[in-house]
Amino acid sequence: MTGDDIVLLGDKHVGEPFLLGARVPKDDASYKGPWNCTEFVSWLYYQTFGILYGCNNNLGDPQTAETYSDSWARDAHELGRIITVEEAKATPGAVILRIAGTGEVGHIAVSDGNGGTVEAHGSIDGITNSVVDGRRWDMGVLIPGVTYKANPIIAYRPPTIEIYRLTQPNMVSTDVGQIQITLNRRGFDTDGVDNIFGEQTLRAVKLFQDSVGLNPDGEVSALTAAALGINLR
Repeated sequence: MTGDDIVLLGDKHVGEPFLLGARVPKDDASYKGPWNCTEFVSWLYYQTFGILYGCNNNLGDPQTAETYSDSWARDAHELGRIITVEEAKATPGAVILRIAGTGEVGHIAVSDGNGGTVEAHGSIDGITNSVVDGRRWDMGVLIPGVTYKANPIIAYRPPTIEIYRLTQPNMVSTDVGQIQITLNRRGFDTDGVDNIFGEQTLRAVKLFQDSVGLNPDGEVSALTAAALGINLR
């Protein structure tokens, strides 16, 4: 068994439903959803290798152990091996992680080793195949006890636009103002238009994303901007 087997198992579940906050019994081989992103990846690893990982308690009951992006980040630093996103992009079964920022929802995907992913993405597409490039990621992760067979490195292409999100200090831009104007027109209150991406704008973005079936991570990337009908630089 290698990282490739994780990808093969994940691909068998493409099309199954997504639910933010879903809890998945890691020891149930017949489970078909709903999934969220961290629960899906932890389930794949448990089913393939019997490893409970990325959970609030990795020594707990796989039936009830809960997973979070912060738990995956914790285990990456304490137990696993952190690699670059570029390395993960070329390694079947490697995990690619975006850590949750303040008030945000993180995200996690499994690399297919050829620039693609299998992941629990959002309520529109559920479990889906996507791509690594053009998205914001924090790290790649390899799990101890798993055999990985990396392909030749493929250059990672980061996002070509600014991704607006809650940061410290706050992001300030006329693009943020355009996001706020559009959100307010659609009925999602940003508490005015001040060109500052603050907590109220974050809440409005998440509510909008959830309303259109996107992963409510609170970040305005190309996908969310397209759903809003605006162009970002």
